[in-house]
This record gives sequence, structure tokens and C-alpha cells, in this order.
Amino acid sequence: MHKNLIRLFGVGTLLLLTAAPAFSGPRCNLPGFNTNTLPANDDGSTGAVPIGFTINLFGTSFSMLFVNNNGNVTFDSALGTFTPFGLTTGGVPKILAPFFADVDTRGAGSGLVKYGNDTVNGHNAFGVEWGSVGYYSAQTNKLNSFELVMIDRSDVSPGAFDFEFNYDGIQWETGGASGGSNGPGGASAHAGYSNGLSGAANVSYEFPGSGVNGALLDTGVNALVNHTNVTLNGRYLFSTRGGNISSEPTATPLGAPAATTPVLILSGLMLVWIVVYLKKRRTV
Repeated sequence: MHKNLIRLFGVGTLLLLTAAPAFSGPRCNLPGFNTNTLPANDDGSTGAVPIGFTINLFGTSFSMLFVNNNGNVTFDSALGTFTPFGLTTGGVPKILAPFFADVDTRGAGSGLVKYGNDTVNGHNAFGVEWGSVGYYSAQTNKLNSFELVMIDRSDVSPGAFDFEFNYDGIQWETGGASGGSNGPGGASAHAGYSNGLSGAANVSYEFPGSGVNGALLDTGVNALVNHTNVTLNGRYLFSTRGGNISSEPTATPLGAPAATTPVLILSGLMLVWIVVYLKKRRTV
């Protein structure tokens, strides 16, 4: 009996390990998002590249955008600024900035910025990957991995779309030309969005901790990897309808990762299976 029980636990454990999904990071990092590469550079940008669908952002329709090495995309022109500015003051470009800081991909060991099209939950999507990127000047002792995903929701209304800022790891916040020293300090990164207008016409948002030394790092009080407004730490979802962005992240950290739920369900099923087996053995 004891040997049979041990065998059952062994088989059940094997099933649990093979059936349960691995803990997944917030970045989608889909193959299509890695189709195009911005060559190794400091402060460079793409030309205007197609999004793959038309979006209504702040009341203006866009089908193209500029991928900027320094952790953001813009819509009217490329942006080479390396010291991040505040996104809520107005007088700035229209911008979506998952991590606006001095990214430098020239160092040995740095990843390159990649972008392209794929699908998310059956919807067309455009993604930009800043995967394991270094900082100025060609430093790679600390690396950041983050992502922008724009998802077509024209099924809801013309020009509607969602976008995600996703973070796997933020180890540095400032380049050496922005007052940083070995990654932290100086003029720290900003994350958020802006319609670029000033005064009452300004529509913008910044994550808590933007521009604050150490706050957005993995070890910081506002660590981007430890908070969310959905169900997975490090992922932030915004909905844009009629040109208006309607969802802003809370600063609420989650507890256990979402991937633990299937594990608990499988554990319960395994125990039920063992109990049923033992009952059958007793009746034989």
C-alpha cells in the first residue's frame, strides 16, 4: 500500500510539473515584435514605421510612428532627447514612454531595440521590445527589459486601441550624460504618456516615482516590476476610446503570481485522484 501511494505521488508530481505552466514574465515578446531591428546606437530612432492599423490618439488619427531608442515612441517626429523630461508639464511631443531614459545599445552584451506586428488575443498588435538594453555610455553592467504593445480594438469603435507597458526588469535609471553614476542617480527615468499640449488642454500621466532617484528600479518603492493595474505584476494596461486614454495604473502590488492558480487546481485534482484510488483499493 505504501509503495503504491509513493508511486501515485511520483506520477502526480510528474503530471503537475509537466501540466502546470511556467511562471511567465509580463513581456509578451512575441516573434512578430522582433521582426525589425534598430541597429546598435545611442539616441537614434527609426523613420516613420507603420503601426499596421489606424489609431485615434488624443483626437488625431495615426497609422505611423517613430520608435526611439531611448524608451519611447512618438508620432509627429523622431525624438533623440536622452535626458528625460517630465511628461505632465506640456510643450512636449505626443509620446508613449514605457521607460524614457538614456538607452545605449552599443555596448557588448546589450540587446537591440526591436519592433513589428503580431496578434494578441486575436487582435492585430504592434510591439516594441527593449530587451536587455544598456545605458550611456555603452554600459552593460546593468540591463533593462521592457516593452510597449499596442493592440487594435477597432472592433469596439474606429481608432480604438489598448496599449500595455510591460516590465521584466529595471536595473538602471540614468545614463552617464544625465548625471547618473553606474546606472542610478541624476535625472532619472520618466514613464507615462502625454498629448504634448499645455495648460487646460494637457492630457498626460506619469507613473508614481518618475524622475525620483531609485524609485522605479526593481528595488525601489515604486518598482515597475512589482505593481500593476491588471493581474500580473509588471504589466500596465491602458484603454483608448474616442482618442481618450481611460485607464491609469494604480500603485497596488499583487501578492502571489497569477500562474499559481493552475498549480493549486492541479494539486487539488491530484489529491482527489489519490483518495479515489485508495477507496477503490479498500473495496477490492
